[in-house]
Amino acid sequence: MTDLDRTSADAVRPLAVVTGASSGIGYELARLFAQDGFDLILAADRPLAEAVQSLQALGTRVEAVQADLSSEEGVQALYQAIADRPVDALAANAGHGLGQSFLDESFDDILHVINTNITGTVRLVHLVGGGMRSRGRGRILFTGSIAGLMPGSFQAVYNASKAFVDSFSFALRNELKDTGVSVTVLMPGPTDTRFFDRADLMDTQVGQDDHKADPADVARTGYEAMNRGDGDVVAGLKNKVQAALAAVTPQSMLAEQHRKMAEPGTGG
Repeated sequence: MTDLDRTSADAVRPLAVVTGASSGIGYELARLFAQDGFDLILAADRPLAEAVQSLQALGTRVEAVQADLSSEEGVQALYQAIADRPVDALAANAGHGLGQSFLDESFDDILHVINTNITGTVRLVHLVGGGMRSRGRGRILFTGSIAGLMPGSFQAVYNASKAFVDSFSFALRNELKDTGVSVTVLMPGPTDTRFFDRADLMDTQVGQDDHKADPADVARTGYEAMNRGDGDVVAGLKNKVQAALAAVTPQSMLAEQHRKMAEPGTGG
């Protein structure tokens, strides 16, 4: 494809950037974008070949960037892949969990969670969001979590990082309210993805729960909310109830409730 062909195609088809897109919610978001006629740039710290092949079968152009978005180098690799193409939608979905007691966790692992969920996310949005604001259009979808609404005993750093994402998204939405750029935060509960295995939570009550949400359903909830321009959406009725209760329950009680779900060995 020549540069002229590429420019002409870019002018016709919108572009979506999806992080954490190798599987789970991120992959399902990418699939929804593809079905709606978007070309895609996918990023993840895991191999993306399978996701790319599946999405290309839908007739969309897909570019993959395997990079660790907890690092400046990883974020810059993704941004360089975007180059000067206008981004119509950014799904900032990359996230990393971490179970166990805070003092028993490796500090390198703790930093990786913070740098993935917060630093890398904020850096990417700062880079991409500026172009959206200049053009007067664009959509940003964060994957937050209802975990951000409660102190996460035995997931202390993860829950705190999602509290940041939830809060940051509302603040950014307000700052951009008159610019043509919308900001939405998707707040799922436990979802049937590789998250729990990677976070070393498989021996916990929440890790062993057989009633986790389908990532395709969660992604559609967030995608539709983004398209409506909503500020936030909680995925699933049970999670909506939990989020409402979290607003009126003492923090000490929420922490104790979370301990029963996430303390190692509670999975029976």
